[in-house]
Amino acid sequence: MSPQAVGRQPGRLARRPHNVKLSVVMTYAALTLASVAMLLPIAWAVVTSLKPEGLAVRYPPQLVPDPATLANYGDVLGGSLPRYMFNSGLLAGGTILATLTVAALGAYAAARLRFAGKDALLLLIMATVMIPGVSVVVPLFLMVSKVGLTNTYQALILVYTAWHVPLVLWLLRGFFETIPSELDDAAAIDGCNRWQAFWLIALPLIRPGLAAAAVIVFIGVWNEFLFGLALTSSSDMRPVQTGVYLELNTYGIPWARLMAGVIVSLLPVVVMFLFTQRHLIRGLTAGATKG
Repeated sequence: MSPQAVGRQPGRLARRPHNVKLSVVMTYAALTLASVAMLLPIAWAVVTSLKPEGLAVRYPPQLVPDPATLANYGDVLGGSLPRYMFNSGLLAGGTILATLTVAALGAYAAARLRFAGKDALLLLIMATVMIPGVSVVVPLFLMVSKVGLTNTYQALILVYTAWHVPLVLWLLRGFFETIPSELDDAAAIDGCNRWQAFWLIALPLIRPGLAAAAVIVFIGVWNEFLFGLALTSSSDMRPVQTGVYLELNTYGIPWARLMAGVIVSLLPVVVMFLFTQRHLIRGLTAGATKG
């Protein structure tokens, strides 16, 4: 190495921390701007929900509600919204149980078994995620009507389960592949059959993945709108997003009351994410690599 190169090397090393700090600042600045852009609609919904109905459509709009009122929250909580939220909670619980059961069995088979056409079958299963819901809503409605399951929890749970199984199956497959196959061999030596190896050995080791999958399914079911609208016609069976939408009437949109309903319907998802974000992040990253 020439003396000139040796003399220049400390300069490059000295400038590197400055460049790293600049990239970190730019990254956090971009994330901050993105977060503000995402939170602005929610902040405006909160402001609107605190206005009397007449001021919600006033132009120019008030940035600070004056006077502020909680009457809109009292109206939505005293109406059908608690029933809608109960329906969505029940649907989410049933879908999580059914999805994790089916997907865990399929993911274990995909990770451990070897058979012809496995990769093609897995790609075909994953390809179903790309099918838009609006393209299958009419056939689903006809099938549900034919078997007499309209306005039932069973129909929505079956549809939601079928919709979430492909993604969860692929997610859990990555977790099962991180478990050494030697553990299955050791379990077989100890007298365990394949089912016992799955239930007693493999399944407890992928609990972070199961937790992450449960959160994903819960958020997906809670925010689902289209199938809830198509497969229910009774107000007692509507999920929360469908119920909030149907609060709109033909004589005008009660914006203040609607925003109050939206904010209340968001709270379970926000609370669940706040309490499970560590498990969600750990679960999504733990199965990302094999070995």
